[in-house]
Amino acid sequence: MAEKIQNNQFDEVGVNPFNAPIPGEALTSSPDTPRAWERPPEYTEQDEAMKAVYLTLTEEDTLKKLINIIDDGIPLDEIAQVILYKGYTEGKFTPDMMLMLAEPTMYLLIAIADYADIKDYVLYNEEDEDEQGMIPDDNIEPINMDEEETEKPKIEPREESIGSGLLARIKKELPSKVEEAKDNKEEEEV
Repeated sequence: MAEKIQNNQFDEVGVNPFNAPIPGEALTSSPDTPRAWERPPEYTEQDEAMKAVYLTLTEEDTLKKLINIIDDGIPLDEIAQVILYKGYTEGKFTPDMMLMLAEPTMYLLIAIADYADIKDYVLYNEEDEDEQGMIPDDNIEPINMDEEETEKPKIEPREESIGSGLLARIKKELPSKVEEAKDNKEEEEV
């Protein structure tokens, strides 16, 4: 008589441990068809790469969606990570450039939130749990807890982070683009 073999931990979660890539399999792809991140990057200068990120984010459809997800409470740091990782996987820039673009991208997202009149945006995940002030901000003014409405201090993009050319574009073009995206969003809701 054959006995039924007991279920193991893999059967309980529905995972086949033998259905996985063979070690080193990723190294056997053809060099004739490299992936996007295996080729030279499209942008090698930080200013050029940041301008490309700016132009991508300020397209009308993208800007509308971006304003919606910022308004829904998605942390800005997570949005920046997704944007930059997508650029890396598309071969736009290297991992090092991706890290260098993190700060300017965060400033750009903050500017978009401010121009869209979103005052309660979430800067980073678990922001409310920062009890000891581990993440300092150099331009914070003391908050009067007696006031009924508290809002975040406005964070201005810095020229040394974004670059003077892009900073001028942000201040000149971004407010009108955000207003246009908000107006189109309101028209679609009606």
